[in-house]
This record gives sequence, structure tokens and C-alpha cells, in this order.
Amino acid sequence: MAAWMPDAYGDTAAGLSSEQILEELRGHRQALHRIPELDFDLPRTIECVRHHLDGLCCEVFEPCLSCVCAYFDAGRDSTVAVRADMDALPIVERSCAPARSETPGHMHACGHDAHMAMALTFASVVDRAIACARGGLETGCAETHAAGEREAESLSGERPVLESNVLFIFQPAEETTGGAKTVCESGVFERFGVNAIFGFHVWPDLPAGTVASRPGALFARSSETHIDIKGASAHIATTYGVPDERTHDAMLAAARFVEGARSLMMRLGEREYCIAKFGLLRAGAVCNAVAGEAHIEGSLRVYSDQMFDAARDGVRSCLEDACASTGCTYEVSFASGYPPVINDRALFDRARMAVPHMLELDTPSLTAEDFSFYQQRIAGLFMLLGVGSCPACPAGASSSLHADDLYFDEEPLLAGVDTYCRLFGLGPIA
Repeated sequence: MAAWMPDAYGDTAAGLSSEQILEELRGHRQALHRIPELDFDLPRTIECVRHHLDGLCCEVFEPCLSCVCAYFDAGRDSTVAVRADMDALPIVERSCAPARSETPGHMHACGHDAHMAMALTFASVVDRAIACARGGLETGCAETHAAGEREAESLSGERPVLESNVLFIFQPAEETTGGAKTVCESGVFERFGVNAIFGFHVWPDLPAGTVASRPGALFARSSETHIDIKGASAHIATTYGVPDERTHDAMLAAARFVEGARSLMMRLGEREYCIAKFGLLRAGAVCNAVAGEAHIEGSLRVYSDQMFDAARDGVRSCLEDACASTGCTYEVSFASGYPPVINDRALFDRARMAVPHMLELDTPSLTAEDFSFYQQRIAGLFMLLGVGSCPACPAGASSSLHADDLYFDEEPLLAGVDTYCRLFGLGPIA
């Protein structure tokens, strides 16, 4: 597949050059990158987003806590949504970005600043397209008004027009509790008759400018798993010669469980992509005493309800065996987490027609994303946008999402705006 190339763009359907779009993208992304905020606590981010949207010919409102929406009425019967997430991560930034975080301990390390920048820039394109279609009579600012009049006069109606109304959704809390769910529960889709939704995630492992997706499963269902193992603390000297099942050693039980879970997932993985990994284990208090307690946290990722049931039952069985063999007891909880991201087949096929260079991925990812909540309400297509390797990384290497050194240039984001233009009937940026 041919990735995005800088010389592939000329004027947009709304009369903006690729250089103008890139300038706007860079301005939005760098401004937002400087002010990362967490969860639902997003006052500066919301102010920044609203500052731009309030100047456009749209209805700006907040349907639920820390969510900003903008509705552009193109006079169509249907409405399609564009989603961007706004929250950052509690990470100390160590990237080489020209505009680094100004909030200690917070960083846009998952690219949500880029998602917002693409959505805000596309909102500008939509604003100008509507102004052009209406002869510049209904716009958010004088500049757009004048541009719309000039384009309407020169093009005589030949320029492509929006195929639907557009609802932009800037949501909170993707990284924590799933802000998308609160948006769904707000009734905003019903209010505006939204029948489809698109979204992007930047992807460092894809070449810069590559747009990729797949029909069906793209991302996994996630379930955070918390385990507490209870044993009995005793001096290690008292356990010499004692059978394991009478030691009540919580650390030993935890170790056996982790190994057992690894073997379990290897077996289940032969049937379907799945994983259960445990990244936190705390046990014991001192070096010369048997651990009386152990706490384990991890994440279960699957693509189907059937595999979730099998994996959950398997984890319980591994715990039962590990604790029975060490004389311990356990408690385990599985969070409901995010559903799997399942792309609508018809929407994917439609997108491939509009964006013929979109790469169809062979396999899904075990990443989780709350975009899935939208897809439980309406048809949705989630896409990946390659941003390439970090310029500060060794040759051929790329920084990862959630890494403290994540950095990429804004230029690949042009491909994201181009994709939105194509999906909404405005044609390519060419």
C-alpha cells in the first residue's frame, strides 16, 4: 500500500491548501500537548477546544460531564459523528517534542492531542464547506463568510458538498473509566439522528501517513483482574520439611498462579487471540517470614464473550489449584471493562471505496478502546493512523504509546484529515 506522501495534496474541498491545514494541525496539536489533563478533569482542554469551535457555524454544547460536542447542520437527512478523546496520562514527559507538557506529571502519551487536532481541523474544513454550499451566508466568522462567497461564485456549485450533517464529539476519560459510555447515555445520538461514527488512533508501529483498519474485531475486550491470596505468615525456619500445602505461603501460591495462567493462555490462544497478563504482584513484609498475603493485578483481553467465559473460568481454576497446593484461599474480581472494538462490515466497505489506499489489517490488536461503547449503539469504524518512528529513537525503532518519550511530527496527521474529507464526500485533499 502506498503511504501518504506530502506532494499528494493540493487544495481541499473547502479551499484550504495542505500547507494551511498542516499549519492548523500543528497549532492545535502543540497547544493541546502543552496542557495535558486527566480523566474528567479537563477545564483547560475544554476551553481550548471550545475556543476554536465557538468561532464556527455550528451548535456547541456539552451533553454530559466534560464532553464537548459540535453539530454542523448541512441540511441532510442523516448525521455522522467524528470522535476525539481529550484526556492524557499521569506520565512525566521525556520526549523531544518542540512543545512539551507544562503540567508536571501529566503527558499526552497516547496521542489524544493528535486526535483532537485532526477533529478540530476537520471541523474547520466542514465549516468552510457549509459556507461554500450556502454562498457564504451562514458562517462562523467574517473570513469564512468572504471565502465562501468567493468559492461559490468561482465554482458555480461544482465543488463536492457534505453527504451528511456532522456531529463532533470530544470526550473525556478514555484512559480511565470509559467516557464514551456517558456520551452514549446522554441521548446525543438520538437527538441528532446519528447513524454512524468514525474515529482514529495514531499508531507509531505503522509507517507515517498509513491509514489502516479491518472489518470485524479490531481491538479487544478488556477486563482488569484483581486477586487477593490469603495465607499465614510464619518464620521461614518453621517451614523446613513441611509439605507445601501446609505452609500457607501466599507468595508461593501467587507464583504458581502466574505460571499456571501463562500456560492456560497459551492453550486458549490456539483457539482465538487472547491474553491474560499480570503486571503487579505484592507479597510479604520481611525477608525471613512466609508471606501471609499476596495481591495480584492484571488484565484479560479477548474478542468474544465465549472466550471471555473460558478465560475467566480458566483463571479461577488456576487460582484454585495454586491455593489448594499451598494451603491458601483467594478472592478474585473481574472488572466489566471495555467491550471489543468491532468494526461494522458495511461501513468498512464503504470507507474502502472512499479511501482506496486504506490498508486492511490481517489480525486484530489486543489493545482496548472505549470507542467500542459507541459501536454498541450505532455503526462505527475505528481506524489507525501511522505516525512512524520517533526521530530521537535509534534507527528503525519507534516509541510506544504510553511511553514517556512518545513523539511524532504533525505532518502524518494530514492523512487523517484527508480520510475524513473523503468519508464525508468532500473528496481528497488534492
